[in-house]
Amino acid sequence: MMLLAIMLSANAQKNSSSPKQLPKPIQELIENMVYVEGGTFTMGSNLERQELEFGKEDPEHQVTVSPFFICRYEVTQDVWDAVMGNNKSLVKGAKLPVGNVCWDDCQEFVLKLVLMTGVNFRLPTEAEWEFAARGGNKSRHTKYSGSNTIDSVAWYQFNSGNKLHTVGQKAPNELGLYDMNGNVWEWCHDYYARYDKSAQTDPKGALNSSTNVIRGGCSGWRPEECSVTSRMGYSPVTTALFGGLRLAATPE
Repeated sequence: MMLLAIMLSANAQKNSSSPKQLPKPIQELIENMVYVEGGTFTMGSNLERQELEFGKEDPEHQVTVSPFFICRYEVTQDVWDAVMGNNKSLVKGAKLPVGNVCWDDCQEFVLKLVLMTGVNFRLPTEAEWEFAARGGNKSRHTKYSGSNTIDSVAWYQFNSGNKLHTVGQKAPNELGLYDMNGNVWEWCHDYYARYDKSAQTDPKGALNSSTNVIRGGCSGWRPEECSVTSRMGYSPVTTALFGGLRLAATPE
């Protein structure tokens, strides 16, 4: 995304650093940031989801989000290694999404990436994540991110072989985002809590909680747990094979 590249160049100059010094995976990460126009949408679902063991998607409520950037892909292992100097994933592969990372790990990663690039990277809020997964203002209102047919857009329990897959192999959604459902669960910024039914602008979740939001489903889960509305809360120190992240950034 040219706009973010311009932002990076300006920030790097302020920090007496050159974008050319960044490792190639970080340069590719910046190039793959997608600008999402702000908008208003209906977040959550009022459908009975008795098959879900946990995670509450109701009540539906109106949410307005400001413009933001979000990455076209889940954070890959080569990006994580370029920032952290290690790879916690149990199954290794440069273009596989990073897995086995907890929310606290993600915060450390983001902090180091911000210091490295001068760009205001962060985890997306839950509202931003769902707005982007739904296709933003271009949404076709599908059950999964980009389609009503899960096999076309996601790696999940019945087509993944119970393993991670290289990012970007399935079809993208309306914004050109890949793997918003399936592959790895994606940590969000917010504390986890039941939704409030009132209309909100740029919500950032509960003020306090023992768990953080994780979204999108993963390779090992069923279709009903991989929709654009499915959500769960996990301890910020919980790691899992299919626990990863996707980056957002704030326009300056």
